[in-house]
Amino acid sequence: MFDLLTAAQMRGVEAAAIGSGAVTGRVLMERAGAGVVAVIEAARPTFARRPGRALVLAGPGNNGGDGFVIARLLSARGWAVEVAFYGDLSRLPPDAAANARLWQDIGAVSDLETTGYAGPVPPHDLVIDALFGTGLTRPLTLDLAGIIGAQAPDGSFRVAVDVPSGLCADSGRALGGGDRVLPADLTVTFHARKLGHFLADGPRLCGDLVVQDIGLASPNNDSPSTAPARLVTTPGGGLQKTSGHKFSHGHALVLSGPSGHTGAARLAARGSLRIGAGLVTVATPASALAETAAQLTAIMAREVEGAQDLSRLLDDPRINALALGPGLGLARARDLVPVALAGGRACVLDADALTAFADDPAALFDVLHPACVLTPHGGEFARLFPDLADRLAASADSGPAYSKLDATRAAAARAGCAVLFKGEDTVIAEASGAACVHAAAYDRAAPWLATAGSGDVLCGFIVGLLARGQTPLAAASQAAWLHVEAARSFGPGLIAEDIPDEVPKVFGALGLGP
Repeated sequence: MFDLLTAAQMRGVEAAAIGSGAVTGRVLMERAGAGVVAVIEAARPTFARRPGRALVLAGPGNNGGDGFVIARLLSARGWAVEVAFYGDLSRLPPDAAANARLWQDIGAVSDLETTGYAGPVPPHDLVIDALFGTGLTRPLTLDLAGIIGAQAPDGSFRVAVDVPSGLCADSGRALGGGDRVLPADLTVTFHARKLGHFLADGPRLCGDLVVQDIGLASPNNDSPSTAPARLVTTPGGGLQKTSGHKFSHGHALVLSGPSGHTGAARLAARGSLRIGAGLVTVATPASALAETAAQLTAIMAREVEGAQDLSRLLDDPRINALALGPGLGLARARDLVPVALAGGRACVLDADALTAFADDPAALFDVLHPACVLTPHGGEFARLFPDLADRLAASADSGPAYSKLDATRAAAARAGCAVLFKGEDTVIAEASGAACVHAAAYDRAAPWLATAGSGDVLCGFIVGLLARGQTPLAAASQAAWLHVEAARSFGPGLIAEDIPDEVPKVFGALGLGP
């Protein structure tokens, strides 16, 4: 896993390094500029062999200082470089101002807002966006699309320094709207990934993402609520089976709905078994018992009509994890959820188990406990946490903008348990504030997961991992990673039934075989 820093956390890392005397701001700026040029040449080798025309957009802060370094280094490599500046050169910070002067010994600096061409536009092969970086706190007033469109027609390779200008580095949201951001083909950031690279619109606007080392130390983690969120990049440990018998790996119980609505629970149950739970049982009303049993083999079926039946079934202490929600039905969920939670067992609540409490979320929160995981998608999240959803849906008019991480942490604190907020930018948080992000983006994009039933399988993965003894945060983050990895392994044409059956291939690729 990697830390995902906020802009403030990144400033703290830089300030600590400079304050310790380990490095100067000028040196960091030089390293950053050289890093961007190196990444560009690695991404486009023809640029190293045949330099062309480059337009560097420099802004009024240290991001602009990086731009002046990049301009100077490109010029030294034979590029015809133009620099367009936004702001007041006389008010640049000292390190950026020093690099502006070095560039002015080489070439001119034009005003970004007034630069224009009288005749046909000579195309720029490369555009460097070093306008605002991570520090932007307000929407851009520049018509960047119009300005750049006039000076760098489509086909120019656009590189953002840290983040595309106009993108909130903490939330991945476009400040003032999507038309206020200059999309990049490549984004080069420094030291660590930022939250905004992976949340909301970030992946779409950043293009490819490369992290460049500039010699800074990792930050010291504070309390869970203020420590950086972690980016889930591996499944973590605990998946291998080395010894024991079936009950050593837990018994997961998946509650099903009535006849004609059992498919979702069966998908969850199959996911639970494939992920390694020792035993899995589907609990179904009498009307659906034959339907359910006819389509199960390794998975058991038990009749559970109502709360009393469930209570009696849970007298078996070997059942150590429950999943409620997929296809359960709202009335059945209101009846069964309190009983399922009463014993304090690990529990995943999804779909109908969440929506059933939309009229009274507090009634659900009152019976939740720390061994639970809630798995809402956006609509379900809004039903349980309408105030948080409203904040997340509001226009991002200033930065740092309210983020999906903020909302998920607040939801977990209110519920008193882990919350997995689904999406391409899945965020998982527990009540302590510890959080991680799994983004199906960049080289982990898995658009085939947009298919009916995939969320039911995810629910099954989580309950299976809980049955195997994983903590709620670990189970949710591992399940999110494995869910996407199975989809990527299968590829186009994926349907929900394929996801559990792809798990053996994923486990094999992870070296979990004998």
